[in-house]
Order: sequence, then C-alpha cells, then structure tokens
Amino acid sequence: MKKSSRRLRIAYYQFRPLFGQTENNLQKVLSALAQAEADLIVLPELPFTGYYFRDRAEVLALAEDPARSNTVEGLVELCRRRDFYLVTGFCECRNEKVYNSALLLGPEGVAHVYRKLHLFNEEKRYFDAGDLPLVVHEVRGVKIGLMVCFDWAFPEVARVLAIHGAEILCHPANLVLAYCQQAMAIRCLENRVFAVTANRFGNDHRPHGRLRFTGKSQIVAPSGRALYRAHAQREELGIVEIDLSEARDKSITPLNDVIADRRPNFYETLYRPGPAY
Repeated sequence: MKKSSRRLRIAYYQFRPLFGQTENNLQKVLSALAQAEADLIVLPELPFTGYYFRDRAEVLALAEDPARSNTVEGLVELCRRRDFYLVTGFCECRNEKVYNSALLLGPEGVAHVYRKLHLFNEEKRYFDAGDLPLVVHEVRGVKIGLMVCFDWAFPEVARVLAIHGAEILCHPANLVLAYCQQAMAIRCLENRVFAVTANRFGNDHRPHGRLRFTGKSQIVAPSGRALYRAHAQREELGIVEIDLSEARDKSITPLNDVIADRRPNFYETLYRPGPAY
C-alpha cells in the first residue's frame, strides 16, 4: 500500500483449488499474481488445502504452522517482490489444535492471524473454533479487518471491526449458499466500509460427497454498491482502485453517523448472558 495516499488498489483472486494439492495450488497463486498491480489482494478460504475434509485426521495431515510453512514463505516472498499485502485463508495447526484461519501477509512476513469464530456446518466436526479477539491491523496507514466465510452471517463481526476502525473488511470465503454475497453488501452499508470477498468456484468431489462453490467474488463500496463482481464459475483476478475517504465518512445523512448514532445501552441483550432466543 502506497504511503500517504487515500487511494489504493484492492483485489481478489478467484480460482479453483484442487483438494489436498497444496504445492500445486500455491504455484497457481504465485503464477497468477506474479505481475499483479495491486496494494492488497484477498485469496479464498482454505485455498491451498481445499475445503471438504473427510475428518479431523485429514485436516491435521494438511494443516501447517504459519511460522514453519513453505506456503507462507512462498507468499511472503511474492509480497516482497511485488510490494503488496495478501490476505489468505489458511489451514492452521497450533498446539494440537487446528483452525480455519486467515493470515495478513506482507513484505515483512506474517502481520496478523485471525481464526474463524463461526464454524459452518461440518466444519464443527474437525476444526477448533477461533480463540482470538477481533482486532484491526493497520498497514501503511490503512486499517484492515479480517473475517472468514460464515462470519458474514453474524453482523456483530463486521460491526466490531468497524468500531475498531476497520476501513476494509477482507473476507476469504468458500461460499455455498446463494445469498451470502448480498449479505456482505449489507455489512458494508451498515458499517460504511469496503469489503473484499474472495470466493472460490468449482466443486470439491470427495468420497463422502460433493460441494459446489458459488464464485461471484466481489469488491463492495461503503454504499453497498458492488464495484466489481466475478462470474460464478470462472478464474479471475479483479482489481479496483478505491478512495479510502469513503470509508472514513460514516454519515448516512448530514445528521446521521452509523457509528456515533449507536445506542449501546439498549443493546445489552447482545452481550448479557441469557436464553439463546
């Protein structure tokens, strides 16, 4: 990201990972981004391992510690050569636990790790739920918040990141439901932030079943307008130049600010222990 500039080029890379082929998937990403002219690029959820695991043992066999990962080393070297930042999904192994994580990587290495808080469907059988707080990481004057796939269904995630100052939500995803992209447009509108949703396409064909992913990666403005959206089933690098001042202006009308107008004392049921519903 270029210093002292309000404008930057943000991007997603939508592709079809092959299950279990970590090195092949890494080389595909490195090749696709070798000449990319961007400041920040977002990759899908679990883009190197594939998604549809059979069981926890299979996850553990493919998971890596970011501190000792050939995948991370290759991506960091790419960041150094191109002088950009990457947010990527990552199958993270740490202290005998395994997380569906996202990494913020830059020329200096691993800048931030986020572990998916809200596990989707069968993920609950083999991933450990995220255990790190929602925080915003600043790189070169730009405030970035990370979320992963099914976190879209919980407005609290985007709101907490926005309250902490996030200007861009980076959203690695393996979306299978048809309406998720629309929901992320609402997250942008209600928080006045940009969002980059990097989804995959194609299918994971496994002995225990098949999952089909919806593609349609997108970059959305604080107004909720899609600035760029990929096709449903096509590899694509989408790059958009944005003006960060749009995310720093939280006004909906001259008299309304989506952050300042909040009434937290009336939202106590969101964080007070009690019945689930």
